[in-house]
Amino acid sequence: MTKITSADVRKVAKLARLELAEEKIKIYSKQLEQILDYVAQLEQVNTEGVPETTRAVEVVNVLREDTILRANYRDDILKLAPQNERDFYRVPKILSD
Repeated sequence: MTKITSADVRKVAKLARLELAEEKIKIYSKQLEQILDYVAQLEQVNTEGVPETTRAVEVVNVLREDTILRANYRDDILKLAPQNERDFYRVPKILSD
């Protein structure tokens, strides 16, 4: 595996429009090198016949039965308003003519 140089880190930082302190560049080049080494190890794992997955543990939605409940609360809600007119809330006028 090729070594990640400080110049490589500077180039990627420039492309990403990041400003990096010089001491961080050395740290990041070492960390990126370790990450690429790990990826190289993973590439050696035989995955022949292993199905693709999106997660390690299968997740299943918990569903419940739909039950019909009383859904017409209009009259109850209208009773809570300080003023109402027929089937509407009556509110103070806020726009002038």
